[in-house]
Amino acid sequence: MKNSPNPGSGALKVIPRAAHNVSRDEISNAALKVLYRLHKAGYQAFLVGGGVRDAMLELHPKDFDIATNATPEEVRSLFSNCRLIGRRFRLAHVRFGREIIEVATFRAAANHKDDDSSHDTEGRILRDNVYGSVEADVWRRDFTCNALYYNIADFSIWDYTGGFEDVKRKRLVLIGDPAQRLREDPVRMLRAVRFAGKLGFTIDESVVEAMRGHTGLLTNVPAARLFDEFLKLFQAGFAERTFNLLREHKLFGELFPATEEELAKDDSYLAFTHAALKNSDKRVAEGKSVTPMFLLGVFLWAPIKKLAAIRRSEEKMSESQALGLAAYEIVSQQQQRISIPKRFTVPMREMLSLQPRFEFVRGKRAMNLLEHRRFRAAYDFMLLQSEIGEVDESLAKFWTDVQTQSAEERAVSFQMEKTPGSNRGTRRRRRRKPAQDS
Repeated sequence: MKNSPNPGSGALKVIPRAAHNVSRDEISNAALKVLYRLHKAGYQAFLVGGGVRDAMLELHPKDFDIATNATPEEVRSLFSNCRLIGRRFRLAHVRFGREIIEVATFRAAANHKDDDSSHDTEGRILRDNVYGSVEADVWRRDFTCNALYYNIADFSIWDYTGGFEDVKRKRLVLIGDPAQRLREDPVRMLRAVRFAGKLGFTIDESVVEAMRGHTGLLTNVPAARLFDEFLKLFQAGFAERTFNLLREHKLFGELFPATEEELAKDDSYLAFTHAALKNSDKRVAEGKSVTPMFLLGVFLWAPIKKLAAIRRSEEKMSESQALGLAAYEIVSQQQQRISIPKRFTVPMREMLSLQPRFEFVRGKRAMNLLEHRRFRAAYDFMLLQSEIGEVDESLAKFWTDVQTQSAEERAVSFQMEKTPGSNRGTRRRRRRKPAQDS
């Protein structure tokens, strides 16, 4: 597939190096090595997608995808550190230590009129393993801002769709007919919201209009893929802004239907959710770790509490037991929309079932709570509830202070006569009946 660069139709606009701000300094050394080696071997080699877009926006790109007219097998022959992946579309992964550079061969549009097996009845793409030219490849990309090709041959940018101007105007525009593109891949609706939240872009009205009639198509997307999208939506540091956009465009309810129902009628739960999302974004900004387990617990908290109350009214069980049982049932329902791995659902259930135990601050059981493996997550969850008035501030302060106390001080703290912020305290001891005269 060694072809010379062929601009093709007059739709191509080449932006020379002097007219754009994308610098090789913003491209990783690993990506540059791949680009240069492909070019030296006689192939076309472009940095494409988010890497070009983010470099233009001076956001210091972290992902570097490469498009070329070399086949995956030809790429592998050039790099000993390469392996091929994928069945729907073959890709080459070139590894440099921990960094992986993804190299894709130019794709051509699969004509579903000629090949019904490439699309389902809704128009969603099922098979995409057709190679083509750069001119054809550009029309398979989703948004114009992601369809810019940085040419390593002369450091120019190739633009077939007006994406260069759309990036400068901070506008999200779908390539082609918006309704058809959303039917081909409904996840593009989530990507539109994610890019708008991350980049501060405005979603073009044509895209918004198409989204209004296609939100239900997300139910056709595999649940495992939607979990991957959940991670991208809520763990990139723009969770609150993304959440607002998802609700604005009626997409959040397609992902979390039970949660959306509770959010619509419970202002305190909405405030709690916002507090959690702000906290998550703050942690990302500070370089701290975030776990999907925590936000999943937040999103499912109100439905779980509601069901737990029903279960307690039906049979005798503790509040913690009811929460654990309800969490299991709600998660099972949620799995139909988003497939959540067990490594997250199990700790989430433990975190939520610990919440009632914070109301007890006397005795060995209260002291043992500090040693529970989910204490820190459960404590953070309780603290967020305190911020919006759902948990008494004095109770939150007690559990905050006790963590910094010495063993002797803790022993004294857990012998308090009264439970702060709660009338429940420890369970009363049953009084012994006085001995009767014989």
